Amino acid sequence: MNVNQQAPMTSPYAPAQPGYQGYPQPGYGGQNVAGGPPSQYGPYNGPNPGYQQGPPPQGPVRQPPTSGAPSVSAPQAYNQYGQGDMKNGPPTMTSQPNRPPVSQPYVPGAMPPAGTQPVYHQQYGPPPTNTQQMTNQMAGMQIGSPAPLPAGPGYAPPSSQPQTSTAFPPHTAPSSQPGNAPLQPPFSAAPPLSQQSYHGAPPHSQQSFPGAPPPSQPLYSGSAPPSQSFGSPHPPNPFSSGQPVSQPPFAAPPPTSSQSQFPGSLPHQPAVSQPSPFHSAPPPSGSFPPQVGAPRPPGIQGPMHPRQPLSAPPMTQANHIAAGPGQPPMPGMPLGPPTAGMQGPPMQPGLQGYQPQQNGAFGQMRGPQPGYAGSYPAQQNFGAQPAPPAGQPQKPTELPPVQKTRHRIDPDAIPSPIQVIEDDKANRSNEPFTTGVRGQAPPLVTTDFHVKDQGNASPRFIRCTAYNMPCTSDMAKQSQVPLAAVIKPLAVLPRDEMPPCVIDHGEGGPIRCNRCKAYMCPYMQFIEGGRRFQCSFCSCVTEVPPQYFQHLDHTGKRVDCYDRPELSMGSYEFKATVDYCKNNKIPQPPSFIFLIDVSYNAVKSGLVRLICEELKTLLDYLPREEPEQDSCIRVGFVTYNKVLHFYNVKSSLAQPQMMVVSDVADMFVPLLDGFLVNVSESRAVINSLLDQIPDMFADTRETETVFAPVIQAGLDALKAADCAGKLFIFNSSLPIAEAPGKLKNREDKKLVGTDKEKTLFQPQTSFYGSLAKECVAQGCCVDLFLFPNQYVDVATLGVVPLQTGGSIYKYTYFQVPSDGERFLNDLRRDVQKHIGFDAVMRVRTSTGIRATDFFGAFYMSNTTDVELAGLDCEKTVTVEFRHDDKLSEETGALMQCAVLYTSCTGHRRLRVHNLAVNCCTQLADLYRNCETDTLINFFAKSAFRSVLSNPTKNVRDSLINQCAQILACYRKNCASPSSAGQLILPECMKLLPVYLNCVLKSDVLQPGADISLDDRAYVRQLVTSMDVTESHVFFYPQLLPLQKLDVESDALPVAVRDSEERLSKGGVYLLENGLNLFLWVGANVQQEILQNIFGVPAFGQIDPSMITLPVLDNPYSRKLRAVIDSFRAQRSRYMKFVVVKQEDKLELIFKHFLVEDKSNSGGASYVDFLCHMHKEIRQLLS
Repeated sequence: MNVNQQAPMTSPYAPAQPGYQGYPQPGYGGQNVAGGPPSQYGPYNGPNPGYQQGPPPQGPVRQPPTSGAPSVSAPQAYNQYGQGDMKNGPPTMTSQPNRPPVSQPYVPGAMPPAGTQPVYHQQYGPPPTNTQQMTNQMAGMQIGSPAPLPAGPGYAPPSSQPQTSTAFPPHTAPSSQPGNAPLQPPFSAAPPLSQQSYHGAPPHSQQSFPGAPPPSQPLYSGSAPPSQSFGSPHPPNPFSSGQPVSQPPFAAPPPTSSQSQFPGSLPHQPAVSQPSPFHSAPPPSGSFPPQVGAPRPPGIQGPMHPRQPLSAPPMTQANHIAAGPGQPPMPGMPLGPPTAGMQGPPMQPGLQGYQPQQNGAFGQMRGPQPGYAGSYPAQQNFGAQPAPPAGQPQKPTELPPVQKTRHRIDPDAIPSPIQVIEDDKANRSNEPFTTGVRGQAPPLVTTDFHVKDQGNASPRFIRCTAYNMPCTSDMAKQSQVPLAAVIKPLAVLPRDEMPPCVIDHGEGGPIRCNRCKAYMCPYMQFIEGGRRFQCSFCSCVTEVPPQYFQHLDHTGKRVDCYDRPELSMGSYEFKATVDYCKNNKIPQPPSFIFLIDVSYNAVKSGLVRLICEELKTLLDYLPREEPEQDSCIRVGFVTYNKVLHFYNVKSSLAQPQMMVVSDVADMFVPLLDGFLVNVSESRAVINSLLDQIPDMFADTRETETVFAPVIQAGLDALKAADCAGKLFIFNSSLPIAEAPGKLKNREDKKLVGTDKEKTLFQPQTSFYGSLAKECVAQGCCVDLFLFPNQYVDVATLGVVPLQTGGSIYKYTYFQVPSDGERFLNDLRRDVQKHIGFDAVMRVRTSTGIRATDFFGAFYMSNTTDVELAGLDCEKTVTVEFRHDDKLSEETGALMQCAVLYTSCTGHRRLRVHNLAVNCCTQLADLYRNCETDTLINFFAKSAFRSVLSNPTKNVRDSLINQCAQILACYRKNCASPSSAGQLILPECMKLLPVYLNCVLKSDVLQPGADISLDDRAYVRQLVTSMDVTESHVFFYPQLLPLQKLDVESDALPVAVRDSEERLSKGGVYLLENGLNLFLWVGANVQQEILQNIFGVPAFGQIDPSMITLPVLDNPYSRKLRAVIDSFRAQRSRYMKFVVVKQEDKLELIFKHFLVEDKSNSGGASYVDFLCHMHKEIRQLLS
């Protein structure tokens, strides 16, 4: 979302549209008014259509939660499988590093009670008609935990034991209809809060809910690795079959009494990130139910299994979300819950259970946030009591008043991106990531780690969606997990990592396989004493050239193996010979041509003067291979409006000369000598020209511009000079002047949401496509800087930059004071960055898979070669693989990406990246080794390309369907048997739903009424070549609580989740998404913080129009400005800084980035989407 203007109610990307009719305004729970768009999903009703809404619960207020890491005080859960039982498919290399568990059950806590907040009208299913009615929609919402649950809310560091399932049980809500008797015994009282736990759950021996396997049976069947449950932030399970030894198993409901679930006042609840004082323990012996306020034994931290190790690393939190009857249980599962009054199975001797707790609601109720109306507007009615089996008489039951309330899913109890990110940082940032072991998934992109190249390419160059590829195409189709790699061939490495070595094999050039032409790499097998080598990609045997021969050691490796980067490293670069050059001719150094719009808008805004002033100094920083050398790149200058002006800046001239070409229909370059010059030779003439241009056009009245002839002129100049290069075009308006490539304004909001919407993403004319093809043939890359005040048709103007490997930058309503700094920083980085020209990339794979589809900013004239007129260090190419034969577990799958390009000095180079991944015959192994951030990057690119040919609704539906199929396949084939009502997610994909929902709610797939078509096209093209790091923060922005900033420490405060619920009125938060930086200031911030950041004593005195923080001489101000500078340095674009005061007009834009909440455009909240995914998965399974 772009915030280029400070106008009220500004669009996140574009001109403000009048009004915001039809959208919820206050907070995040506003009601839709007439005119608002329909919500994305209908109300969630589980399997039964008649689900009704219960009355809103009343509850005490709770302090705002934070999402820091929980304290972990309990030991690791006991695992019945030995380490050897869970080995990955047989890797051929030494040892497999520890992987986080494949899955963990999650247990959501009780929902917050509704306060004064109006509830969202985005429901799943028809709206409730009677708040007193609830049918048996999600009856089985139960939680099964075969092992003790040590961790608190969120997740503790993962254990090294592989696990498979992550399950979440949402809560059951009691029925208030006398006609619907609940199947579980209604309890009249629950343990007082002093006994309710944050940490803990039933012990290993205890059977959780009816429907879980009894303790005497093995919990896991088949070859699936075990599912382990992890700590829930909630009190123990009420409906366990194992009773505490000190209590008799009850055979009938205890009498109702005046004891209500919540005593009059709640004790203070600790923040989620603080260690919780509440730990679960076996109940004290005595009567059931326990007395409200009964004292709790000090120091008890939950029962342990007799064989449970005491010193193991802590496990992470459970993920079980349950849902109900209405569907037959899955094969092999025990049947549903016993009816009320039935006695549970007898206790096994010596086993201890937990006290029951009221109606399946785990954890404390969540009250409204201070300063915000009402509670979290999550899923409306998630969870109901199960209906009795058919044929049984329904008995009316009387529930105590506290039970006649509705529960919502506790957002703290579903998978937290922040917790997963923090766990990965804690576990994987200390040790270097060595690439020598085949098929190991790298640390997350959010983790700061050091890479040691030992034979596979660094994850900074290649990241895969799966590091265990299925052996057969049938298995790949069954899982629906896309097999893809996101490749960033020229990525810049951190200073402490060595860039790829440059290898010179002399006139013979690089050693290659005779058949498939793969380059020499660590996977090649030398035979016959080293005289020949066998290709690992196609198995062909090739003679070793005499000059490359070397003897083998006793293991069959060449004795010079570690002296040659191509035999021991995953990434390296060859010097290419003349055979690899176009027309067998050594290329000229490339050129840069600056083409500046001098129409009325560009001159009046101060843009032309700004560009000319900057170029005087920027030309000293053109790219070079060695910092001490002068750059070889030559430069040229053109200005344009309806006609083009070329400039002769030959060093021998005293003053520059201008030549005008007015025949734009037949473009030509009027001069050859003196147009492209060396900067150091012509410095004086260039400076004179840059001084004169703003004055020459100061009084222009010309408003119309051309565009295609401008590209044609730059292309012809490069052709005449016989070199590759880059055009920097600065353009301010739609090209409506009579000329080739003339465009008309086709912005039509009425097409949004219709079948014709796809035409808005397609170019108006095919002219620019054929022009792009010519540019690629010459090695002419185009970077476009747009400064529009109205529609400029980015979808059409962006065709040439997109197909030539260029970039688009957009500054809507450009003003020098507010946008000048951002534009100049983008321009400096764009001119200086490492870039290759006239590039061709090919991806080779071992037998069994092949590259079938490619995504990114490039052109393809055949099915195998990716052609890029320019390839810079920030561009990625995403490649999808498909099977064409069977793969072998023994050999794994290999890929080699080779990029041939011309360096900025005019040398031809060949950069090679190699990667080997494992292959597997078990689906569980595939799901154990996936990378969610890379999957989301792939899904976004695939979806954003699909909008060119499909309605956006179809694109969204197919994304949801594919995600549901991935998770349903896991549930069916890998998870241990459990209630059909549980949502079970693979450990490494537990964030797939939250991230996928962010993609679905993006401006491309689900725009708000205020998003311009240009901005949608801009974002679509931007994401096309994003790397995984940038797509991660783009779809799930980083939100830092600055009130916790420690000026003494280098560490940043732990981020909080992207939800309005996480913001506190007394806090200051920094949100960054790669394009924007928002500083949100709460209305009740302490005066000291305001003084430190803004230098003002009161909230009302903060200037919301400031574009940069004041430079104040205090440690807090210095630290905060350093944090902002470091964020900007990490991103490829200079992020715009915006101050957002609570309740201010800009807050609406800021809330657009709180992606876990419901969006104005009808996008679901995270909680709602998780429920929707659960419903989709159940439908697939049934």
